[in-house]
Amino acid sequence: MTTSSAAERAIALARQVLAIEADAVLKISARLTESFAAAVALILASRGRVIVSGIGKSGHVARKIAATMASTGTPAYFVHAAEAVHGDLGMITHDDVLIALSNSGENSELLTIVPLVKRQGGHLIAMTGNPASALAREADIHLDAHVDEEACPLNLAPTASTTAALALGDALAVALLDARGFSATDFARSHPGGALGRKLLTHVRDVMQPTARVAVVGESTEIPAALKAISQGGMGMVAVLGADGSLAGIFTDGDLRRALERLGDLRQIAVAEVMSRKPRVIGPDRLAVEAVEMMERLKLNQLLVTDDAGQLQGALNMHDLFRAKVM
Repeated sequence: MTTSSAAERAIALARQVLAIEADAVLKISARLTESFAAAVALILASRGRVIVSGIGKSGHVARKIAATMASTGTPAYFVHAAEAVHGDLGMITHDDVLIALSNSGENSELLTIVPLVKRQGGHLIAMTGNPASALAREADIHLDAHVDEEACPLNLAPTASTTAALALGDALAVALLDARGFSATDFARSHPGGALGRKLLTHVRDVMQPTARVAVVGESTEIPAALKAISQGGMGMVAVLGADGSLAGIFTDGDLRRALERLGDLRQIAVAEVMSRKPRVIGPDRLAVEAVEMMERLKLNQLLVTDDAGQLQGALNMHDLFRAKVM
């Protein structure tokens, strides 16, 4: 069981680690120069892909940077530096840009492949913690990821340095995203299987109940018949159509309660007298997340779907949106 003093020490150490790593990132931000803009321009001008490489902890960071770039509009992949010198170098072409990560800037595997990449016309961006290192000197562009100290109490384990490199890689990916005009829809296309894809690519027509399954009555329908239609429809409402077939209104459970309070006996009252006229509607080609926003803002449980001519196309409720996992 953790003692009070041990718990306090753990929390204090955790805060120290976070403070050191946050400070490291802030200092890199302050040191950003035109070389960062040059790196963005070089990648944008490239006809190939971005290859991100490293070894050890830098390799793990490189893999994540490549994944972030690939999902935000910059074709990129990770090549392990040790595997590159044993055949994977063939994956890199003269049209590509190599981003090499090494805190020391003296990694032997990376320094082995650098001249080979440059010999075939490829470009090198080095991200190191040592601007005077061999890797920094050989690079077309050097990005300074130097940190004053590691968060490790021994100042040995890569901690602040890997956090700083990761943040710098994220900054590069986001700058490229912005320069390419990469949109939320583009992002969703890269993530079709996840929650983001569902939210950004699902349209109202994909989740709505079609007209054939929506309870519908005419304006002259009396309340008892309208209530029966509501019960059979299972959505807590009935759409009311005018003589020309266009949407005239909606009659919901809430409208029924208000009508009972106002009129009492509703047995011979036409639904047109108590329905809500000009109900809120949404088009079938709108995004489902827009329907969620509208329903939450207006405190609606149901939403009718119409085309531009006002013809009923379907309806949806919160249950439909929950099932589609868009909220």
